[in-house]
This record gives sequence, structure tokens and C-alpha cells, in this order.
Amino acid sequence: MELPPIISRLSPDELTELRYAKSLLEQPGFAARLAGFLGKPIEQGLALLPKGAEGLIHKAATQALSTALSLAITSLGSRRPRQASERWHKFLVGASGGVGGVFGLASLPVELPVSTTIMLRSIADIARSEGFDIGAPEVKVSCLEVFALGGRSASDDAAESSYWFVRAALSKTVSEAATFLAQKGASEKSAPVLLRLVTAVASRFGVVVSEEVAAKAVPVVGAASGSLINVLFIDHFQDMARGHFIVKRIEQRYGTTVVREAYQSLAMPMK
Repeated sequence: MELPPIISRLSPDELTELRYAKSLLEQPGFAARLAGFLGKPIEQGLALLPKGAEGLIHKAATQALSTALSLAITSLGSRRPRQASERWHKFLVGASGGVGGVFGLASLPVELPVSTTIMLRSIADIARSEGFDIGAPEVKVSCLEVFALGGRSASDDAAESSYWFVRAALSKTVSEAATFLAQKGASEKSAPVLLRLVTAVASRFGVVVSEEVAAKAVPVVGAASGSLINVLFIDHFQDMARGHFIVKRIEQRYGTTVVREAYQSLAMPMK
């Protein structure tokens, strides 16, 4: 069967990689993974959260991303590509998750910045393994952008949860932030353009954090399970990062329009 013209422009290896990226980016969302782990809908945990928890979670998510952005600006290196250390970062996030399993919501303002920072390190590690210079401002911003990629859950509108919809919604903010960092560097970490980026990403990242906190609120979940939930948490964003940077690497050769059309034309791999 003849391939569509857009798809035929990519090599067979690139099409295989792009199909793999799509399988990562379009998989069921974090809530679905948690439901499979807990054996029950995550809505049960959400109902157990105290009044006002949503505001606290959003505030904690925004602060965690601000901390992560500061780290990205000042300390992410630009060493040559190497294999990512995903297991080591899972271990670190799992260890921090034990605290959340014991102390619950009260520990969030302390535990979330720690786990988010570790996840950012892992995301940057994955970007570097895909050949990107993580010292470049646009790559640093793309690492933070990963926290807005959540995949689909049962309650999502399919169009609004798609990978390309999220990227399009963030494109102007991401571009402005990258340009600002290239011109100003780390001199003005609280600049409005960077705060807009953090706020935009936090609006989606906070949803996933709420699901994670809700899972830990289920009575059968203790410190050990809290650690496992955190491992699922980072595993989710590692998958998003891998898919995202595969797509962006292929875009460097063909451009966004060609890659987006090829991505959307590809059938999902069989499970």
C-alpha cells in the first residue's frame, strides 16, 4: 500500500521512532495508571481530600515548578549525549514519596519541590540522551514544558488533551520564555514572561499532582505505597519526556508541520 506523501518523507527508522513516541504521548493518563495500581477509581481518593486541598495543591505545584525553573536556568549542564539514568531518578523520587505516604497533604509543600526537581533532572537527562544541548535556553524551556504533558484520562476532552493541542496552547509562552532566557540569562528569574510560563504549565501539572495526592489519601496506601505512587509519577513524566524529545529531534530535520502531519497519520502501535 502506498504511504501518504508526508509519511513517505521520513525514513523507516524515523517512522518507527515517531510511532513509538506517539505510543508514549497518547497513552492513558496518570489517573488511569493509578486506578490500575490501586484497583479502584482515583475519584475515591479525590473525595477524601479535605476542603481547600485544590488550592493548596495548585499553590504547591506552582512553587515546585518555579523552583524547577530556577534550577533549569542556573544549573542544567550541556554535556555530550549519553544514556539517561532513569532508574536512579526513580529511586530518588520513590524515596521522597515515602514521606508523602506517611504525612499526606501536609508534606506536599516540602515533598513536591523535591520530587519535581528530581524529575526535571531526569527529563533533562532524557533530552540530553536524545542529542539535545541542555544548556540551550530553548531546551531548558522544553524540559519544563514536559510537566504540562499528561496524556489522556477518562475525563479529558480528547482534543484538549492531545500532545499537539498542548504544545500549540503553550507555543507562544514557551517561545517568549526561551527568547528571554537567551537574552537575559539567569539575571531576572522572576520576570513576568517566566512567571507566565510557570503559571501555564502549573495549570496542567497541578491536575496530575492532585491525582497523585488523591491516591495517597486512599486508606490502604501507606509509606511503601506512597513510594510506589511516586515511582509511577516520575515514570509517567519520563515517558512524556522521551516521546517529546524524539518528536523534537525529528522536527529538527523536517520541521514541525511535516512531523505533526506524519505523527497524526500514523496508526498507534498494537499493545
